[in-house]
Amino acid sequence: MISERFDVAGKSVLITGATGAFGAAAARGLAEAGAHLTLAGGSEDKLTELVDDLRGSGSPVARVARRPDSEGDADAIVDAAIAAHGGVDVLITASGMNKVGLITEQSVDDWQSVMDANVRGSWLMCRAAGRHMIARGGGGKVILVSSTRAKLGLPSGYSAYSPSKAAIDLLTKTLACEWGAHGINVNAIGPTVFRSDLTAWMYADEPPGRTTREAMLARIPLGRLGEPDDFVGAVLFFASAASDFCTGQTLYVDGGYTAG
Repeated sequence: MISERFDVAGKSVLITGATGAFGAAAARGLAEAGAHLTLAGGSEDKLTELVDDLRGSGSPVARVARRPDSEGDADAIVDAAIAAHGGVDVLITASGMNKVGLITEQSVDDWQSVMDANVRGSWLMCRAAGRHMIARGGGGKVILVSSTRAKLGLPSGYSAYSPSKAAIDLLTKTLACEWGAHGINVNAIGPTVFRSDLTAWMYADEPPGRTTREAMLARIPLGRLGEPDDFVGAVLFFASAASDFCTGQTLYVDGGYTAG
């Protein structure tokens, strides 16, 4: 049955950056679908709040208050998922950050912090989870979080963030080639602006005349900004058997933003 192709019930899913907008959306959708979750994030309080929110789903949820800042952190996060659910079937790397600044004004330290959070952290998590998946056998799924900013240049201080996400796209392709023989699918999701605490002002109806919001909507053929549920569909596709013949791809969930 076609519904079985999208079934993730009982799969062990590890999510880094779980308390961020995309990580939390993935966690809620996957918990509702019956996945067994391990949620990693830097804030114990936010993790507790998210786990409490997911309690009604009935799916088992473990948590680990760590970011993938080092090799030891990445290994410990994977070990926590193995201890909680016996292994890792799906890895979702949703941890990351941005510091906006024109290149002529931004410090090297700020640029490096963005690259470390978005690229190095994802690479460390892929290495730790990939080693486990390969040693265990049986394949697996890796879902990296990219961005429409990886595809398009902007004149607004994204000289750190955009290259970091472009690196995620190529890491996706490279690992898909490295790990195809092991049955591990590696794909990325590239969202545009989605509803979150950081973007709440773009969703507000008042006050009118916000140039950034209007310019953004003018670039999106579907005429609206993203909602958390828009992200979940792509996650379920890449986490399930429905995407078994799909690897090395970046799926832009952007209302058509990158189409024109």
